[in-house]
Amino acid sequence: MERESKSNNDDNVSTNVTNNNNVDSNIICLCPLEGVIDIISKKWSLLIINEIGNHGSIRFNHLMEELKPISPKTLADTLKELQKAGLVDRHVFNEIPPRVEYVLTKEGKELRSAIIPLLRWAIAREGTVVAHCSCTLIKK
Repeated sequence: MERESKSNNDDNVSTNVTNNNNVDSNIICLCPLEGVIDIISKKWSLLIINEIGNHGSIRFNHLMEELKPISPKTLADTLKELQKAGLVDRHVFNEIPPRVEYVLTKEGKELRSAIIPLLRWAIAREGTVVAHCSCTLIKK
């Protein structure tokens, strides 16, 4: 590996680390994200994944309460998409009245672990204002 420095009189512009092929090792191909971005770029997807992760397992109506003002149709449609993507499992219990709970799959837990640093970054940003937080697990 070689070190290559570019500097300007006013400030240090950048320091790049190049490998034997003279390719910057900080360059990352985003192609593997193509399918993932289609799923997580939807308004409620990451919020639903995080909320299920916060609770471990959660019922539909409780999820609705936690994610106010999401509509029942939007929640149901997004949960179906997340199930199809293999991020969420729907457990149906053979009880009367019927009981359904949602949990994260292994991949869903991995995605949640990956977004936690993004959440921490957002919280730490100067000027971040959370106008409405409906999360019942956070003491206010």
